[in-house]
Amino acid sequence: MDVGRALQLARDSEVDLVEVAPNSDPPVCRLLDYGKLLYLSSKKERESRKGQKSTEQKEVRFRPNIGTHDLNAKVRKVREFIGDGSKVKLTVRFRGREAAHQQLGLAVLKRVADDLKDEVRLERPPSMEGRALSMVLIPALPKTEQKTNQKAEPESNQKEPATAGTKPSDTDKEQVEELADAKT
Repeated sequence: MDVGRALQLARDSEVDLVEVAPNSDPPVCRLLDYGKLLYLSSKKERESRKGQKSTEQKEVRFRPNIGTHDLNAKVRKVREFIGDGSKVKLTVRFRGREAAHQQLGLAVLKRVADDLKDEVRLERPPSMEGRALSMVLIPALPKTEQKTNQKAEPESNQKEPATAGTKPSDTDKEQVEELADAKT
């Protein structure tokens, strides 16, 4: 069909002539209401965005010689962030001569990890970044997901030699417990 006739059909039926596939030979066009098409595509995009889960990374800063009550308040805040599903970066900042006593900062991170070991998994173990010691915690798998992982595991007969019998959530929990139990 030629372009003039297609445009005449569009005007007669009070719709738009929209080019659907411009790269095909010959180009494909459709008669449709362009405003309605834009509305439906934006609605579809909003729906797909609603289904996505965005994870935010929050940061909680500590000092190496933090008081017990201050530490408890920050642990409550970390627990709140984890409950919201966010990643939490725990940072111990050292100033001046404090940098010589990194074991104090590690002890603070161990206490926090010990308090939260049932609720979090260790994503990144403690490491020095300049004058700060930091680690990243992520929310642990919910109980229902852990149960489905346990059910799915016996069905697969392929076991990896390095982690034969441990699930990713178990290894992460073990890492958090090892961090809490480690001697400084």
